[in-house]
Amino acid sequence: MAKQLHVEVVAVEKKVWSGDAEMVVARTTEGELGVLPGHAPLLGQLKEPSQVRVKLAGGEQLTWDVTGGFLSITGTGVTILAEEAATAAPATAAH
Repeated sequence: MAKQLHVEVVAVEKKVWSGDAEMVVARTTEGELGVLPGHAPLLGQLKEPSQVRVKLAGGEQLTWDVTGGFLSITGTGVTILAEEAATAAPATAAH
């Protein structure tokens, strides 16, 4: 089994999602950041508006539209602290 990150996505009003993932991708004010297990500790400000993508084992991906907040990476995992977080609409294929 591949190493996993413990991930929490939290909005001001509630915990949005918590679980284990293979990778987290978030856009900060410094640029897009991909986080894998073993990433160095970091605190970044989320770009407004942007998306956070959590890639689960097996290929499933969860995506949230976020407004404001921070990304915190520690030795124990990743926490997304957003002012607002809503499940993103699935992408549709162009016809």
